[in-house]
Amino acid sequence: MSTTGQAGPAVAAPPDPGPPRTGRRPLALRLLARPEVGVLLGAAAVLVFFLVTAPPVRDGGSMANILYQSSTIGIMALPVALLMIGGEFDLSAGVAVVTSALTASMISYQLTMNVWAGVIVALVVSLAVGLFNGWMLVRTGLPSFLVTLGTFLILQGANLAVTKWVTGNVATDDISDMDGFGQAEALFASSFDVGGVQVKITIVWWLVFAALATWVLLRTKYGNWIFAVGGNKESARAVGVPVTFTKISLFMLVGFGAWFVGMHQLFSFNTVQSGEGVGQELIYIAAAVIGGCLLTGGHGSAIGPVFGAFMFGMVQQGIVYAGWNPDWFKTFLGVMLLGATLINLWVRRTATRR
Repeated sequence: MSTTGQAGPAVAAPPDPGPPRTGRRPLALRLLARPEVGVLLGAAAVLVFFLVTAPPVRDGGSMANILYQSSTIGIMALPVALLMIGGEFDLSAGVAVVTSALTASMISYQLTMNVWAGVIVALVVSLAVGLFNGWMLVRTGLPSFLVTLGTFLILQGANLAVTKWVTGNVATDDISDMDGFGQAEALFASSFDVGGVQVKITIVWWLVFAALATWVLLRTKYGNWIFAVGGNKESARAVGVPVTFTKISLFMLVGFGAWFVGMHQLFSFNTVQSGEGVGQELIYIAAAVIGGCLLTGGHGSAIGPVFGAFMFGMVQQGIVYAGWNPDWFKTFLGVMLLGATLINLWVRRTATRR
């Protein structure tokens, strides 16, 4: 009689391990993951383009002028970029610059005070505008678009109405002969010589602020908070991030930037036109977006907007040096903005692809 043997339990074959893993992504992908890489390449391409098509750009004085134009955009683009990384943006940033300059000028001239009194009052006003924007945002839960659009309209109207009421004109009076003007001018609007080329002090301040913002983002707890609230504020709050403080302080940083640029404008031209500043907020936001910051928040750097602002200054002055019609400037900016947005989207998808 034959017996049938019983088979033992089936043993599954081990899965194919596939190609060995290196544990680290390729260097190219790691570089592409950096938000400033795309704009760095773009800024280099724009620079080479104008060096070829506009020979005056090769002159040291022309390059100093380009850097100066870039710095007046870049100083404001930095806090705007930090705010965008934190998940918000500020439509009142452009007119807030003029509000700051008007405040300092009228306080100093109408009250016949040392210009430093006007500078300090202007700082308080600028920080208060940022505080108001941030407080309204966290208190009401409204989108920053609506909150800052309201502030934009309030400041735009107040700039014109208050200036005409106080001075009887649409511009402030000349303060160049008032006490303290020389010291303030040296801090906010002076120039110094480098190899026979006059370099504006704002270029130095721009680079200092960029280095400080980079250190804050990458080396401090506050920088982690900014990325956290921009990525997901509810998750950030759940792990102990002070969301309210972070949001409000970021709006106040934009206020500080508006104050600084406003002081530069005042002490460069000695007077301020009350209707200026409209539209500049879009330039600041665009420089941050071109620099790799996302409107959805949680992604970006401080170095990227530096190159974004440089691209703006390069195009703005390069068109003039090339002898082209400057009316095309905004068209170039629109093309750059759309191109940078598409490049940033491609870079992010490529960097996260396995």
